[in-house]
Amino acid sequence: MTAPRASGPPAGAAPVPPPPAGPGVQPPFAAPPIDADRTRLWVGLGVGAAALVLCCVGGVVGFGGLVVTGVKALNEQATVTVDRYLGALAERRYDDAYDLLCDERQRDESVAEFTRRVAQGPQVTSYTVGEPQINREIVVPADVRYDGGDERDLQFVLQQDRGTGRFEVCGVE
Repeated sequence: MTAPRASGPPAGAAPVPPPPAGPGVQPPFAAPPIDADRTRLWVGLGVGAAALVLCCVGGVVGFGGLVVTGVKALNEQATVTVDRYLGALAERRYDDAYDLLCDERQRDESVAEFTRRVAQGPQVTSYTVGEPQINREIVVPADVRYDGGDERDLQFVLQQDRGTGRFEVCGVE
C-alpha cells in the first residue's frame, strides 16, 4: 500500500500567493473613470426624451388622421349610395334601386310590388345629394325634383349591411 499524498502544489512549482489582507487593499484592476460634469448623461437623457415625445406626438397625429380618413370614407360611401339609388329611380332601373334597399325594406315588399309602386308615382327627373349627417344613424339629405315640377327635400336613412358592409337605403323621411 502506498502512503497518502499531501495536498498542495506539486514539488518544484511556484508558491501560490496568499489572498490579500483586509480593508485598504489595492484591487488588481483599475476603477472605471468618472464623468465629473455628467454632460453625456444629460445629453443622452435629452435625446431619449425628445424621441419619446416625437413618438407620442406621431401616434396622436396618426390616430387623428385615421379618424378623419374614416369619417370621410363613411361620408363618401353614404353619398354614393343615395346617388346610385336616386340615379336608378331617375333612369327607371327599378331592380337596381330595389337592390340598394336594406333587407328589412325588401322583406316588406317584393321587387314587383316596389316596381309597381314607384312606377305609378311621380318620376324623379333630377336630384342633388347633400352632405351626410352621422349621429345615431346616417342620414343623407337630397333635393329631389319630379316630373310635373314638384320638388322635395328628402332625408334618406341608411344602414350598413352586416354581411357586405355596404350602406343601404332603409327609409325616406
